[in-house]
Amino acid sequence: MTGTAYSGALLGESLRPDAALDGIPLTVTRICRAALGNAAAGQPQLWTVIEFEVPADRAPELAEALSRLLLESSWYCDFHSAGEVFVVFGGRVFHYRRGDRAGRARAEEYGRSVGVPEAQPDWPS
Repeated sequence: MTGTAYSGALLGESLRPDAALDGIPLTVTRICRAALGNAAAGQPQLWTVIEFEVPADRAPELAEALSRLLLESSWYCDFHSAGEVFVVFGGRVFHYRRGDRAGRARAEEYGRSVGVPEAQPDWPS
């Protein structure tokens, strides 16, 4: 893994109702509410955005935990370092080096297959 930390954003609305993330140290850098949803995709209008950082050595563990905690639908969480990207869906983790077009394309293709609107895959290349 490259870098000392990964940064990303988790949407509160993307978590299963019984979800709890324990034991993985995160630094929350910002929490905000924003009207970012897409009603046509069945998303609520208002989202709770939790921006965070996670130590590089805990990033794979966070990805696996989130894959169990995210709703299995068009919700996802992405986080990245200077050299790598994780894109996590309920039940699925994509991990690729920045600049890996095939890796990003696999994550985008899966996102489309579960209903992520075209404008929303904004994770790094």
